[in-house]
Amino acid sequence: MQEGYSSLLRAKTRPSRIPPLGPDVAERVVVFTQTEPPTETTHWTAALMAKAVGISASSVQRIWRAHGLQPHRVRQFKLSEDPKFIDKLRDVVGLYVDPPAHAIVLAVAEKSANPGPRPHPAWPADEARLGWHHDP
Repeated sequence: MQEGYSSLLRAKTRPSRIPPLGPDVAERVVVFTQTEPPTETTHWTAALMAKAVGISASSVQRIWRAHGLQPHRVRQFKLSEDPKFIDKLRDVVGLYVDPPAHAIVLAVAEKSANPGPRPHPAWPADEARLGWHHDP
């Protein structure tokens, strides 16, 4: 404060303490994003990519945003490596196409992390139950 207005301008133009990432780092992140992750995961996460490239997760997210990459939104289908997969698939599809007489075919789907909109709004509160309730 003692130096006045000119000291404020000097402080504002001071270089960042963290050097900017070079274009080669961004290129490596983009190339890695288009390959399979090294672990048994379905897609690259920012933390996994950061560890692989040697930068911070927030830097990975900035690079992905700048290049329009969203690896978590890639739609892909991975075939099972189970040697009996085709036989199991035929059995399941066969139940739907030609079910046995008097049989019930049930399908169980994995619950989504985002259930979507509710079919009805939340139930209104019961006015008789509002407030504190204390048993003597």
